[in-house]
Order: sequence, then structure tokens, then C-alpha cells
Amino acid sequence: MVPGRALMSGRHIINLWGEIVSSPAPTPQGPAPFLTIHTAVVLLIAVVIGLVVGGLTFLSGGAVAAAVLAGLTAAGFSVPVLRSLIG
Repeated sequence: MVPGRALMSGRHIINLWGEIVSSPAPTPQGPAPFLTIHTAVVLLIAVVIGLVVGGLTFLSGGAVAAAVLAGLTAAGFSVPVLRSLIG
């Protein structure tokens, strides 16, 4: 090693003589995520539930409008339930 070069040891920079030279600058935090993982999982499962209920309603002989309403209703009602279950 060349004299005067610094070594990283944990949070501090230590030179060859064992002296703490300085602490590295803290890493900047990025912006907060648009959706948390919890919110994304809850909404994804709610969409799947809505699609399943809407598809089953349509396949049972219901009209398209009734299937859409059933799917939206199921997705809407499942969000608070999923939020409390997954939370």
C-alpha cells in the first residue's frame, strides 16, 4: 500500500497510521415510493378478486354491466378487509 492512502473501516476512514481521518458523507435517501409494498399487494389482490367475481358473474349468464358492477363491488369491499388481514 502507498503511504497516505486511507482504508475504510465500517463508518470511518482510517489512514495507515491508525488515525481516523473523517467519516464518509451519508448516502442520500431517494424519494419516497409512490406506493408502499403493502398498498400495492392489497390493490393487486383486490383487482384479482374483482376480476374473478366479475368473470364468474358473466359466465353464469349475467349481463356485462352486471358483471362489471359485481367485480367493482367485490374489489371495493375487499380492500379494507385485505388491508386489515395483510397489515
